[in-house]
Order: sequence, then C-alpha cells, then structure tokens
Amino acid sequence: MKNQLKNILELNLALLIIATAAPFGNYISLPPSITIWSRCLFAFIAIAIYMKLKKTSFKFDISKDGRAFLISAILQGGHWITYFYALQLAGAGLGIISLFTYPIFTTLLEPLIRKTTFNPKHLFLGLIVLLGLYILTPEFSFGNDTTLGIGFGVISAIFYAIRNILMKNLVTNHDATKLMFYQTGLIVLMLAPVFTFVDFNLKNYTSQLPHLVILGVFTTALGHTYLVSNFKNFSATSASLLSCVQPLYGSLLAFLFLNEIPTISTVTGGFIIVSAVVLETFIAKKN
Repeated sequence: MKNQLKNILELNLALLIIATAAPFGNYISLPPSITIWSRCLFAFIAIAIYMKLKKTSFKFDISKDGRAFLISAILQGGHWITYFYALQLAGAGLGIISLFTYPIFTTLLEPLIRKTTFNPKHLFLGLIVLLGLYILTPEFSFGNDTTLGIGFGVISAIFYAIRNILMKNLVTNHDATKLMFYQTGLIVLMLAPVFTFVDFNLKNYTSQLPHLVILGVFTTALGHTYLVSNFKNFSATSASLLSCVQPLYGSLLAFLFLNEIPTISTVTGGFIIVSAVVLETFIAKKN
C-alpha cells in the first residue's frame, strides 16, 4: 500500500511538471514545429548531460524493439505539434482538456494493440467525453479557431494514447532515460527540414529562448522522462486514468500565469470529461 501511494504521488508529480507545457505553449509565439524542435533539442542536450554524469550507457539495441520505438517517436512528435496548435488556437485551458481525452482513447485502443480484454463500458464513457467536447466547442465550424484547436487537441490525444501504449512495452526492456534521449534526438532530426519552409525570425526566436530552454529541460526532459519511468508501475490504461488531475493542473497554471479565467462552458464540458475519466478509474479498479 505504501509503495502504491508512492507510485501515485510520483506519477502526479510528473503530470504536474508536464502540465507546465500549457502556459508555456500559449505564451511562445513561434510556429509549433519550431517550438517542438527546440524543446526536443534542449531536452536531448539535458538528458545527454545527465546520462554522462550518471555514466549511463548510450548503447541501444534496436534489433528487437526498433520498429515500435520509431513509431512511438513519430507519434510523440505528432502529439507535441498538434498539442501546441491546440494551445495556440483554443487557449491553454481548452487545449489541455481536449488533449485529456487520451485516457479514453487509451482504454479503447490498448485492447486492440496489446490484445487485452475490451470492456464495452469504455465505449459509453467515450460518448460522454464527446458530449463534453461538444459543450466545450462554441460552434462546429472549421473557420472557428477554438473548434479547430479542440480538433487538434483530440488528434494529439490519439497520437499520445498510442505512443504511451507502445512505450509501456518498451520501458519494460529499456531504461526510461535512454528511451527519452533517443526519442527526443530522433524528433530533432525528423523536424529539422521545417526550417526550409516556415517563417523563421532569429530575433523573435532569441527573445523566447529562455522559455524554450525551460520547456525543453524542465517540462520535457524531466517531466516526460519521469512519466515514462512510471509506466513500469502501471498499465498504459491505468497511468492515463490516474492522470485525470492533469486538466486541473493545466487550468490552474493557466489561471496563475496567463490570467485565463475558465468560462461556464469550459467548466461544464471539462467537468463532464473529467467525470467520465474518474468513473473509468473506478471501473478499472473494480475489474
């Protein structure tokens, strides 16, 4: 019981650190692809320094899990880019709540990917989440930035759910720090070509460098490595369900740092989504 409480507290600490991406993502006025490339670069450097100091081996055998690792890295990059579009278009509060549909997607997709038993109740909870998203959205028009932002958030959630399911398998055979080192490095290489077709302003980039460094070192290197390491203690579904507090962390940080006051529709829709996830937590615990 003591170890279980310790694992839950450590998971929540990781989620709180990751939730800082919401206010930072809303504040940074750079193309999302440039922001993600930068956060991965600084995270890659920070993890490399940490591994060097800890004398951790950089050797990584890809003969067995190389395919799953490559797919998870691509999904992580896609998740971050779509998430930042969601934050910029819909705001920090709505962006993180729309992303937070990923626990439901995880419960739906994990049985398909890992060949576990499917619970029909998950489909009902998924419909409840869609109701919450409907309330969050002012109008279903792709000309509306908020609606488009929520759409990006849901796509990001799907990417994140699949990535976490794959990482659950990987972390049982590989060190979490090493996985994040190579994952962030691979994303840096994959996104490098974006500089050839996006509007890059060096002066604007330099002015936001401190926030990018914090986003890379604190939110990404520390937060995501800590989260991945906790996958050893939970199934992908359980980890996602226990993360039901993350929208609350994100909204609180958005209020504290961005003065973003939630609207009635945001509170109502968010409450429905979080309630569905909490209900799923009790179902999973009962099973």
